[in-house]
Amino acid sequence: MTKPSELAKRALGSVAVSAVGLGCMSLSGVYGASNDDDGIAVINEALDQGITLLDTSDMYGWGHNEELVGKAIKGRRSELILATKFGNLGGRGGKFADGRPEFVMNACEASLKRLGVETIDLYYQHRIDPAVAIEDTVGAMARLVEQGKVRMLGLSEARPETIRRAHRVHPIVAVQNEFSLLYREEADETLPVTRELGIAFVAYSPLGRGLLTAKLDDPATMPETDARRRHPRFAPNNLDHNVALVHRVEAIAREKGCTTGQLVLAWLLAQGTDVIPIPGTKRKDRLLENIGALSVNLTASDVARIADAVPVGSVAGGRYPDAQMASVYL
Repeated sequence: MTKPSELAKRALGSVAVSAVGLGCMSLSGVYGASNDDDGIAVINEALDQGITLLDTSDMYGWGHNEELVGKAIKGRRSELILATKFGNLGGRGGKFADGRPEFVMNACEASLKRLGVETIDLYYQHRIDPAVAIEDTVGAMARLVEQGKVRMLGLSEARPETIRRAHRVHPIVAVQNEFSLLYREEADETLPVTRELGIAFVAYSPLGRGLLTAKLDDPATMPETDARRRHPRFAPNNLDHNVALVHRVEAIAREKGCTTGQLVLAWLLAQGTDVIPIPGTKRKDRLLENIGALSVNLTASDVARIADAVPVGSVAGGRYPDAQMASVYL
């Protein structure tokens, strides 16, 4: 097992962060009920174990997640790189994104207050607003850097040309898009651009929202409040097909003496030193399991074999419901 002091590091702009971060979304009831005390304990355990990148957003629990993270890091601010996001409206008021400059400024002030910090290390535009030029949105984000409220800028669910346009206005240090063994088409398209520009690729949902752990075979086991019930890949008509794909990977994991989740995280880490996965969890044991992926050694042959087990395009169902798909990768 990798020791905290030995956690591998990867570059994020001018700083180095743990090669595996912690996505905090699930601590705010997105995948079923959550408990604040347990969430704070998971975050502190992550820091104790050497994880230095925490990822949240103002839309996770509509502010709740930032408040939770703020409580957890109180007294430990210097130990971590804190990332949060703005602009994802999730369909509220009929809109999925807001990138207006005035919205950017107000959203940042609100996030700083909820987090209880003076500066956000990495501030992402969570969803690209097609009604606002990316140059205008990033221009406002750049002013936040000038004001000392934000250190570094990022984009989430951005396509290559959007990244290029944004980077011309102000350096973008991270792009956070979905990337896992199950979903890699857009990452394959985006990585050449982020590498050309020296931008880190932060991979969210690296475990396929739990599907790649090989522990979720029956959607009936998911709580009624679990957002995955609305995701096409978890629909009964798609899940059986997708689980069969995961079982192929599970067989390889047994050979390697690790869990399926560890194997797919190790596969993702092997895609390049610029890739930083941020798996989320509500449980300490799963947190430790995820960190254990750093101790899984894969050969080039292993990496190719794992990819071949789940060919590109073989997964059934889109990654979001149709209405949401219109607001991603813009």
